[in-house]
Amino acid sequence: MAEHPFEGLIELVPAFTSVTVYYDPMRIHLVYNRSMQAERSRYPFEIVEELLKNSLELMNDYAVPEPQVVQIPVCYDEEFGVDLAHVAKYNGLSKDEVIAIHTSGEYLVHMLGFAPGFPYLGGMDKRIAAPRRQTPRLSVPPGTVGIAGEQTGVYSVETPGGWQLIGRTPLTLFVPGEQPPTLLEAGNVIRFYPISREEYGYMKGLGI
Repeated sequence: MAEHPFEGLIELVPAFTSVTVYYDPMRIHLVYNRSMQAERSRYPFEIVEELLKNSLELMNDYAVPEPQVVQIPVCYDEEFGVDLAHVAKYNGLSKDEVIAIHTSGEYLVHMLGFAPGFPYLGGMDKRIAAPRRQTPRLSVPPGTVGIAGEQTGVYSVETPGGWQLIGRTPLTLFVPGEQPPTLLEAGNVIRFYPISREEYGYMKGLGI
């Protein structure tokens, strides 16, 4: 659909189990009510519904590409992972065990949301799940890796947040002036790997 948009399509916004379709109703009305030569003038949403159904029927012939794997370095130092000890204690684990479990998995980017470039990731091991903080922090630095329930994610910009913070990556997830502006996209697979505080500083200094 994104590669072969219909007239009037503005944007597709994927979420976990749905896709929001933004379209120009006036453009839809002018283009399709004339071209389809219908017996009556149909509402734009009826036309869009038909166009979407036609696209879904063609999806059986669409080959899903292999997901892009993105390696993300994370420093789990106490300076960045201020809630790492809490997550470990909550699950009856050591901090090293939490890190080992967190870096052993593969995480599917289901969607970007909450803030520009913020990835909602699936696939986290339940052994390190932890509830959100009762009181959200007013400011969480970009690059911070957190856990909320059975999900993990990476803060892409400085924003308030209530996730349990376990580390930070030196990578920049959102750069407004670039195309695309986000490091990640839905469908990517993420693998975290641990780095030291010194490696974090070095990579951050290089703008990696």
